[in-house]
Order: sequence, then C-alpha cells, then structure tokens
Amino acid sequence: MIRYIYFLVLFILIKQTTAQTTKAELFNQIEKAGGVHFAYPEHEISSQSPVPDGYIPFYMSHLGRHGSRYLISDTDYKSIIDIFERAAQKNELTPLGREVLGRLNILWREVQWRGGDLSPRGVREQRGIASRLYGSYPELFGAESKVTACATTVVRCVLSMDAFCERIKEFSPETHIDRNAGEKWQRFLNHHTKQAITYRSAEDTWKPEYNKFEKAHVKPQRMMAALFTNSKSVEKEMTAEKIMWGLFAIAEGMQNVETKISFFDIFTKDELVDLWQCKNLKTYLNDGNSALSKGIMMENAKPLLRSILDSAAQIIANGGRGADFRFAHDGNIIPLAMLLHLKGCYSSVSDANEVYLTWSDFKVAPMAGNIQFVFFRKKDGNPDDILVKILLHENEITVPPVKTVDGVHYRWKDLRQFYESLL
Repeated sequence: MIRYIYFLVLFILIKQTTAQTTKAELFNQIEKAGGVHFAYPEHEISSQSPVPDGYIPFYMSHLGRHGSRYLISDTDYKSIIDIFERAAQKNELTPLGREVLGRLNILWREVQWRGGDLSPRGVREQRGIASRLYGSYPELFGAESKVTACATTVVRCVLSMDAFCERIKEFSPETHIDRNAGEKWQRFLNHHTKQAITYRSAEDTWKPEYNKFEKAHVKPQRMMAALFTNSKSVEKEMTAEKIMWGLFAIAEGMQNVETKISFFDIFTKDELVDLWQCKNLKTYLNDGNSALSKGIMMENAKPLLRSILDSAAQIIANGGRGADFRFAHDGNIIPLAMLLHLKGCYSSVSDANEVYLTWSDFKVAPMAGNIQFVFFRKKDGNPDDILVKILLHENEITVPPVKTVDGVHYRWKDLRQFYESLL
C-alpha cells in the first residue's frame, strides 16, 4: 500500500509539472487565449539566479520574435466591419450588435493601413527587453565588444531590431552594433524545408484531424443571435464560423494596439477557451512537434541552431565579448525552442484533445518572445571552462536531456555536444 501511494503521488506530481494550461489559468488572464497574439508577458519575469562564483558574463546569443503587431491585413478588420455595416443598413443588428459596430469604427481609426505593422506596444516591448538585458549584463557592451543584429526581411522584424538596438545604444553609445536584414540572413532566420511546406499545404496530413477538432469546438450560434436579429440573412455573405473567427482575431489582437476597448465580452469564457484550443492545435500541427508530422518541423530550425553554435564558437575562440541579436517570427521561435529541447516546448502528442495539456502557443511564442543563451567564463579567461544558462522570455529554463551544474547553468561543452548531435 505504501508503495502504491508513493507511485500515485509521484504520478500526480509529474502530471502537475508537465501540464501546460488549464481553464482556470485562461480565465484568470483571458488575454492568454490570444495565443501567439498574447502581448509580451513582462509581468511574469522572475529574478535570475546569481552568477556562479568565479565566473563573469561575456556573451549573449539572442533570438527574438518581433514585438506586438496589428493583425496581418487590413482586411482582417474591414471584412468584419463591412458585415456589421451592411447588417446595420438592413436594421439587422441587436443593441449589442450596434454597440460592437461602434467599437469597431473607433478601432478602425487606429488600424487602417497598418496591417502587419509593428505597433507602438511592440516598440515598447523590445525596448523593455533591451533595458533589462543591459541592466543584467552591462559587461557585454562597450567599445571593444563585438555586437551584431540581424532580422528577416519583414519590416516589423527590422523595426523590432532597431527599437531593441537603439535602446542598447542609449545605455552604451560607444557600442557599435552591426545591423543587417536581407536574403542572406533570411535563409537561416526563417528557414522552412520543402518537406515542411508540403506537409502544411497537403489536404491529407494535418487538416482532417484539425477540421474534426474545430467542428466540435466552434459553436457560433449563441454569439450570432446576440449580435444579429436575422443571422440567416448575414450568413448569406459570410458563414457564422468565419464571423466568429474574425471577431475573435480582433478581440485577441486588442492587447497589441493602443485603442483601449475590448471585444472579449462578445464571447463566453468557454467559447474563448474553445477557440484558443483550436488555434493552439493548428499552430502545434504546423510548427510544433506533433506526432502527425514526426519531427520534420525541427529541421526548420537547424540552420538557425547552426548559426548560434558557430557564432558562439567564434567569440569563444577569439576570447572576446559581445552579443548576437536575431529577430524573426513565431514560426521560427517555435521550432527552435523544440529543437533546443527546452522544457515544455518539445512534447510530441497525437491526441488533439491532449495537446493543450502539454504545449501552449502563448508560452512558447508570445509577441516579442525570445530565447537567450548567456555565456560565463572564468575570470582568468579559460576557454575550456564556460558555463551557459538559457532564458525563455527572460525566465531561466532547462534542457531536460542535458545535466546541469547547479540546476540552472550548463557546461557549454555538454550543451554544445548535445546540440551538435541533433545536427
């Protein structure tokens, strides 16, 4: 009996430590239902462990997602506004529907012509990350430091890079940061194999599983009745499901813009959780370590990991100090976190109903999400005695397959050997 109780307790503890998300967590902060639209969780940053005795920081390797942005296209807003406008002209809006249209028109004043752009909040997020980085590791910067930054060719990534780098320059004007964006950097920052692209576009890979899940979780009838007096008339122009998804996109994206109104009240909390589960599953199937894709998405991050390893090797060999900053997208940070085997980021699940228990998009790739390697060496500069810790969104995180020195820091030779084996 004692043995049984022991294993029962152990099983419960394991479930608690691997479970990623509960309804209670989402209900407590419903913005998390935004998934990859979740604004950077600065409020969740914990204090870091002290630098090990006898070691000093000398290098950081950073991959960051662009900061908060507007929805990808103006159409994401305008198509929904037009539905409400036409329903208003036919007197087919409920009182709530008329109120929602008023809110949409207020929002449109800010978002028109801004589809896909970095928002002011996105700029503030990048500046905040850079400020905290400099405050923690000022030793990395100075006239003698080698600091580079690169971004994909997408403007919001380039502007994220500039916001980040300019903040570093405000603290350390003497630091030169070599900044670049172009096809040369795009090839490893935003790499997608032909196999991954084919898998995503095929009709018989992940889509049947996802479509079945979405059909069971997306129920727009209550919401449509709350907004429209004649939903059948409205659905001649756009399906109820598309209207619900369109309103959800706008609602989840409000945390990324300056207009201080909300659309979450259109939905029940359970509807928001169901919609999030659908988006979380879709992201997992397309970029994560889904059992259906059999690990092929890890291949997308291998050129990026190669860049991280080679850049670190170069600065270690030269005995220098500095940093390499890279800026890309959620579709790049998700495969990298998976390939790196960061805790909670690489689980392989086949049951669609179980995905949210082991993997959550907003925990892996929120807006401005980032992965940072911080390198420490002995004060005597011994190149064979280097420690590293990894941060996910500025919080210390582990790589379970590799043994730590003290629960947080790794010997670089051990971590590098593990990652080289994956390549």
